[in-house]
Amino acid sequence: MGPITLSADVKSSSVSVASSDACNKKMRNSMLERRKPFASVSTGEEKPFDFFRTLFEGFIAGGTAGVVVETALYPIDTIKTRLQAARGGGKINLQGLYSGLAGNLAGVLPASAVFVGVYEPTKQKLLKLFPENLSAAAHLTAGAVGGMAASLIRVPTEVIKQRMQTGQFTSAPDAVRLIVSKEGFKGLYAGYGSFLLRDLPFDALQFCIYEQLRIGYKAAAQRDLNDPENAIIGAFAGKKTFKSCFPYAFISN
Repeated sequence: MGPITLSADVKSSSVSVASSDACNKKMRNSMLERRKPFASVSTGEEKPFDFFRTLFEGFIAGGTAGVVVETALYPIDTIKTRLQAARGGGKINLQGLYSGLAGNLAGVLPASAVFVGVYEPTKQKLLKLFPENLSAAAHLTAGAVGGMAASLIRVPTEVIKQRMQTGQFTSAPDAVRLIVSKEGFKGLYAGYGSFLLRDLPFDALQFCIYEQLRIGYKAAAQRDLNDPENAIIGAFAGKKTFKSCFPYAFISN
């Protein structure tokens, strides 16, 4: 009976040691997780990357967000454009603040869809290629790539919108037809270089700041963020980006 009892004790001790080792391993992993640097990302436990699904979801989300934001802020943008067009303290017309909105949405929807649709898969790909401590570079690059792709639609939309806001045209189809007939196709891309100089740094910095703030806040809160928190972070990122790009803010298209 003695040897049997000793064997059971040894087995019990082995199980206890194994359990203790497993517990210590969990504690070490937890400590390492907490010690990750600010704004680092880990994709090791994520689902396999689906490029086309991410692209499709980005198109839907971007298009919807673009339409909502443009509709809400269009009157303010109209006043800004008319102030810029007025010379010598001329009187600003506050009527027809939604003039040209429908035609503008026809351009904003695909432009916003293209931006987010390109940004999201580009970001995911770059995050897998870049080291964790360079996640900011991935976000910055993805923002610039998304902005460049969207600019092919955003610039003609901006040209038509501004000319309608200042009363040069009454409808978007007429604006396109007359601009092309008088200035050629390049007339739709008037000020393209200035647009890129202003908007590409803005897009890249805004989304980089937004993503880094989200990662940092999520790590501090140790939970997923809700929609109001994401919205507040987005507003804060936009404000910080505007200050960073302030020298470009008054470049006219």
